Amino acid sequence: MKSVKDLKVKLFADGADKASMLEMYANPLIQGLTTNPTLMKKAGITDYRAFCKDILTHVKTKPISFEVFSDDFDEMERQALEIASWAQNVYVKIPISNTKGESAVGLVKRLVYKGVKVNVTAMMTLAQVRDIAYALSPTTPSYVSVFAGRIADTGRPTLGLMTAAVELLKTVPAAELIWASPRELYNIFEADLAGCHIITATPDVLKKLSLVGYDLDAYSLDTVKMFYNDAVSAGFQL
Repeated sequence: MKSVKDLKVKLFADGADKASMLEMYANPLIQGLTTNPTLMKKAGITDYRAFCKDILTHVKTKPISFEVFSDDFDEMERQALEIASWAQNVYVKIPISNTKGESAVGLVKRLVYKGVKVNVTAMMTLAQVRDIAYALSPTTPSYVSVFAGRIADTGRPTLGLMTAAVELLKTVPAAELIWASPRELYNIFEADLAGCHIITATPDVLKKLSLVGYDLDAYSLDTVKMFYNDAVSAGFQL
């Protein structure tokens, strides 16, 4: 199997806990950061602008994505332009549609025309990737975020779909495909095999990188010891 240093896919960290984000940012293996309103809510963030600007005082040399949160396209555009103005390393996450199912392709096209680096998110079909490819610029950097983990949650295979998505984006050289919402570390190797440019994962997944290539006999013994030690410490008796 490949070692981590041989992977071509870039590793991004997904989260909203400040301490964890800064830990991931300091890790040389991590090449970018992403977050979203759901993660920020779970982290207890109440002031969106203040949180983002605080993070940007620390995260200056790697790309980071912040998401708009309106359901109205005009307001999304206003939010996107403000977010983009915060720093040169900011990508603005735009959902592929609003909650009514109306496509955001037109909005993405307008933003890209204005030079905004977008991260089109919550995508799950090749039709969505094909549609958004027409809206992107061949010169303005952008991310196309396909939620492979959520696709897998429905029982569908993901490797072939992500490989096809890579092919669709070859007409847009400045666009990079993100394998989003991975469920396990092995998804990193799948993303690499598919030719994805980026995979974004939560710290609990990324912290397993130290296990890559670990001897399985040793790992088996570690597991046996864990079960034994936990039973002893719990004081179990029969």
